[in-house]
Amino acid sequence: MRSPIIQVRDLTRVYHSGSAEVHAVSSITLDLYPGEMTAVVGRSGSGKTTFLNLISGLDQPTSGEVIFDGEPLHSMGETQRLRLRQQKIGFVFQSFGLLPLLTAAENVGVPLRMRQLGAAERDARVTEALSWVGLLDRARHRPYELSGGEQQRVAIARALAVRPQVILADEPTGQLDSSTGRRILDLLRRLVGEAGITVVVVTHDPQTMDEADVIHELRDGELIDTRYKSARRSVAPLN
Repeated sequence: MRSPIIQVRDLTRVYHSGSAEVHAVSSITLDLYPGEMTAVVGRSGSGKTTFLNLISGLDQPTSGEVIFDGEPLHSMGETQRLRLRQQKIGFVFQSFGLLPLLTAAENVGVPLRMRQLGAAERDARVTEALSWVGLLDRARHRPYELSGGEQQRVAIARALAVRPQVILADEPTGQLDSSTGRRILDLLRRLVGEAGITVVVVTHDPQTMDEADVIHELRDGELIDTRYKSARRSVAPLN
């Protein structure tokens, strides 16, 4: 049997608001497997985004642990967690997160510059990623010259360019109409099926839930249900 890419054990995150305690995430235990598309669902305030921040090391748990590819995040320093995010995780956001004065190609290259990759390798990866999402012909366009769906595809290309093991997507279809959202989901599905990338999507979108291999439902910070939609697959990783 394959090992999980992310193991979550008794994960809890408590925030303090005055004298009150807010349990954003409460005692969650689950595994995320390579080569699967997982949906994390629940109403607003259920703890979905906090959960995403915790499994990526952007936030620290009050208790419990996250083990990413065999490495406990709690034992890492901030520099190690930053390196893990730069090298193993791609992020896709509802608001796209593109820099408005940069072209599509320059936006895709931002995380590669942060990793201080050489210009030749950076350009090759940008070209590869934009080709993968079908936007190489839009490489010189700035975000305001692109449709919402194209902007989200650029954001996916940016995540893909780092050649991650995991892509974390926070409501990636939230600002898109249903047909454009469908194309984005098809692209995320291809990342799983053809590139072997683990995709974790926080969503309210029924289309996304229909596409997911696994659905984890949160309510008031607690994991209340897990549903498996298909057998786990073994897929070769992206080279």
